[in-house]
This record gives sequence, structure tokens and C-alpha cells, in this order.
Amino acid sequence: MIRFANVAKTFRRARVLDGVSLDLAKGDRVALVGSNGAGKTTLIRCLLGEYVHDGEVTVDGLAPRQNRRAVLTRVGFVPQIPPPLKMPVGELVGFSASVCGTRPERMIEVMGQLGLDYGRIRRLPFVKLSGGMKQKTLIGVALGRDSDILIMDEPAANLDPEARHIFFKLLAERKDAGVMLITSHRLDEVAALVNRVIEMDMGRVVLDDRVADGVDMTARMDCTIRLLRPDPAFARAAAEWHFTPADGGWHGPARSTVPTGCASCPCSRATPA
Repeated sequence: MIRFANVAKTFRRARVLDGVSLDLAKGDRVALVGSNGAGKTTLIRCLLGEYVHDGEVTVDGLAPRQNRRAVLTRVGFVPQIPPPLKMPVGELVGFSASVCGTRPERMIEVMGQLGLDYGRIRRLPFVKLSGGMKQKTLIGVALGRDSDILIMDEPAANLDPEARHIFFKLLAERKDAGVMLITSHRLDEVAALVNRVIEMDMGRVVLDDRVADGVDMTARMDCTIRLLRPDPAFARAAAEWHFTPADGGWHGPARSTVPTGCASCPCSRATPA
């Protein structure tokens, strides 16, 4: 469905993407993770056809930059940084609905589910809204339409806890609709939703791990940690993690928030009880 073939991008002398090759198929719900500057947003911008780049990006065989309208009609997108649009919110919603052939009421409904009072803000310039209001508006526009490709770049960054919960619930309802690509600094936030984790570092893919559907990645399991050599500092840390001394080690709950094989998993160095 979506293919990145040896994609590279350089800004001046900085190599931001360095030969990225990936295939995303229908049903893939991807958490795209990595530190700032890893190349996540640049990869998304290439998929949206915004950047000239080396290598190939295709959506069902179409290059997004040469076929932007055909590709973008299939995409629901929430950017990391809201655009500085001066048009009123009502005009933005109406324009977006007309472009993608949907009813504005569908977008307004999603905004209401996120706790945004559309009637109060519809005459306000989008650029004057708070960060949270902008994010809820953009999510409403992205989810209030038919699309088989959802791209979310740090979508929950400005959401309050209740709106965040509702947002991920709305995403879960559409998890089988097509391809979902979500960038996040917090894997635990999207762990229960995704079935694939791709980590980028310095413009390259350093991890591509699949997670079986139906696995509760936020579950807890009992673990026992044993050290070859006692360490007072670790004992203090273990107490803070709610582990208690037992059987020559420490016993307590471990939360699984990363896929099997990830080197950072806290349980990779623990023995399940």
C-alpha cells in the first residue's frame, strides 16, 4: 500500500533521511518512534509529497509529489505543529469538508467528542486558538472524513487527559480501516493501539518490530529481579518501583509497554515469577 524505497533527504549538508526502506500494508498500525531529529517528521512530509527527495515513495504505485490530489484525498493528517491559518474555524471546517467530499457536521461531531465547543469558536481565527483547541480542531478535520491512511505526528501533545483518552478510543474504532502511522515520544501512550513499532535514529530505521494483535501491551506481570552482587542504590530504586525483597532478590509488578525484542524493555533483564 505504502512503500519507501531507499529514501534519502538532505537539508543543506545535514543528512536527515539516510536510505529508508519500508513497506506498510493495509492493517498496519505503526508507532513511529525516535528522538527529536531522528527523521520522523521528514519521512512523513515525503509521504505527503511536500519534499523533493532521493529514492521513491509510492502509495499504491502513485508518487505523492506528482499525484498529490489523488494521494491526499485518501489521507487524514494531524501535524505536529498546527499551521498559522488566519481563517475562522468555521471556514476551515467548511473548506476541508468540501475538499474531501464529506459533511462538516461529521468533523464538528468529532470536535465535540473531544470536548471542543464549536459554536463558541467557529468565528474565531484558527491561529488565535489555544494549542489544545487547535489540536482538537485538526483531529476533528482528520477523523471526521473517510480516509484509509491516517497520519498523526505527535497528535496528543496538546490534549488534556480526557480528550487524549477519547482520541485514542476514536483511533481504535478505525484500526482496521487502512494504514495508521503515529509518531510519538511516548510508546506507552500508543502501545495498546499499534501492531508494529518502527524506531528511527539519525535518519535510519534501527528497529522494525511487529506485535501480535490482541496482545495487551499495557498489561502487568509479576517479576523477580536477582543481582549477582548486592547494591544498596538498586535496593532504593527497587523500593521506588514497588518491588519488595524476596527470595534473594526483589519481587514486584512489571509493566510491558514495548514489543518483544526491544532492548529497553525492563523485563528483558528480569525473571518472570
